[in-house]
Amino acid sequence: MRTLVKKILRLLAKLTLARYKPRVVAITGSVGKTSTKEAVAVVLGSTFFVRESLGNYNNELGVPLTIIGEESGGKNPYAWVWIFIKALVKLIAADYPKILVLEMGADRPGDIGYLVEIIGRIEVAVITDIGISHLEFFGAETDIVKEKLSLIKKLSADCKAVLNFDNPKVFEGQNQTKAEVLGFGFNEHAQVMISDFQIIQVDGSWGVNFKIHHQGTVVPFFLPNALGKPAVYAATAAAAVGLRFGINLVDASQALKHYVPPAGRLRLFAGINQTQIIDDTYNAAPDSMFAAIDMLGQFAKGRKMAVLGGMAELGNKTESGHRAVAVKLAENKIDIVILVGANSKIFEDELAKLKFSGQVQWFDSSDRARIPVRDSLREGDTVLIKGSQATRMEKIVKEIMLEPEKASRLLVRQNDNWLAKP
Repeated sequence: MRTLVKKILRLLAKLTLARYKPRVVAITGSVGKTSTKEAVAVVLGSTFFVRESLGNYNNELGVPLTIIGEESGGKNPYAWVWIFIKALVKLIAADYPKILVLEMGADRPGDIGYLVEIIGRIEVAVITDIGISHLEFFGAETDIVKEKLSLIKKLSADCKAVLNFDNPKVFEGQNQTKAEVLGFGFNEHAQVMISDFQIIQVDGSWGVNFKIHHQGTVVPFFLPNALGKPAVYAATAAAAVGLRFGINLVDASQALKHYVPPAGRLRLFAGINQTQIIDDTYNAAPDSMFAAIDMLGQFAKGRKMAVLGGMAELGNKTESGHRAVAVKLAENKIDIVILVGANSKIFEDELAKLKFSGQVQWFDSSDRARIPVRDSLREGDTVLIKGSQATRMEKIVKEIMLEPEKASRLLVRQNDNWLAKP
């Protein structure tokens, strides 16, 4: 059924785009896609009628569904028939968005190309980062680089490529497009450059403060309830996209005061026993692990606790990726490390080799780790919780958050399908 659904969605998406001709912003990268998509939608939504990908609708089904404005029918064939009928009706008359902000994932070679072929003209393409996530179906890291950069190779000269200049692979890829390149990042060569990054507390709430420089203009930005550089990169990419659509940096700064990082992306919650939780449980790859552990090291005032699940889909980089994260834990002098899942045994092994001085415990599942984590907490602790989706680390956040009754709207994977899974 999936093959048939895929073919019909592809046709309906192409018909919808031909009918309404929206301007399209496409976003890809190894990490930061969803956060950047949300930030771009906030900036552009301040001026235009915008539709962004729902959740992480970023594959061969999710992108066409976003284009036609429907949610998945799951495994119900009748639900899919109804979706197709509604999409056909919308081709006759609909209040269609002026701009689509589409997230594009790539689990296998050719995924980006398939989505680009459906969309046709992409006005702005954003590449957030390129790392070693989703290596399982790629032969080598160079294949991931090629796949991600394929998004910008067919852009027209009158389009824009918004690229993270802090990532060497993305920086080197700027010569692979005919489009005008707008680099962003802390790199001094970036046309949209970040400086003065700091985490500050305003009116009792923590957030990130920074400045953006562009063509001689310097504008301060503040993102409430956001922690760490990942949110800064997402906001800066969004500001860069806004420039293409006539939104100046001052207006982008004002719009981004309403930006809220997606669930499970470096969000700060109050924990039990007067502790703080850094919730980064959406997913995990080495680069995002590094950023989260650095955040814990910089932010924590009392004991630093890292509760980490293993990383999936790293292919032949599984061992080296986990060992590199263990080194980062040691560098940041984390006091307590609690590990979850089979792959996290590699963390444990590397920490032992490093003669790590902190406490280390291992559990085979998040369900088994929940109570020991809770019992380990002391007043003033800061706890980072992170891991790949399969490790279900959000269960531990729910166990120790001060207001677990808010879990359904604050945490990832709280729908009925996920909650029913072991």
